[in-house]
Amino acid sequence: MEENKRPSWDEYFAAITKQVSTRSTCLRRKVGAIIVKDKRILTTGYNGAPKGVKNCLERGKCLREELGIPSGQRHEMCRGLHAEQNAIIQAAYHGVSIKDSVVYSNTQPCVQCAKMIINSGIRKIYYFKDYPDELSLELLKEAGVELIRLDFED
Repeated sequence: MEENKRPSWDEYFAAITKQVSTRSTCLRRKVGAIIVKDKRILTTGYNGAPKGVKNCLERGKCLREELGIPSGQRHEMCRGLHAEQNAIIQAAYHGVSIKDSVVYSNTQPCVQCAKMIINSGIRKIYYFKDYPDELSLELLKEAGVELIRLDFED
């Protein structure tokens, strides 16, 4: 981006999403998500363990690594929540409607996040990196949720 050029809205929200990911406590993948409506940030989330539970950074080890679980499989075998899940939960926790909003995320959502995104009323997903989950793509397409890959250095 040129020095005096103002970023587009997508560049602006993508940069904030990247910054949010720096709070991640995951040893495998740093992911951030922000939920936006009418060019206003409603909530943010990053991947990590629930409140009051030791995260992998604190423990110094990853359960999924210990068990040899490949990326994109057995999501239940993890201490953490995904960034999109945490952003949606924050909206519920604070009573913020996210119906008809959009989400920005470092990574294409997994099937669990896709189902939450669909049911929460999010209409569009901007992401930077692909994720190996064909069912997620199928469900999002069937539900009419638009998926847009941004060319953004993550």
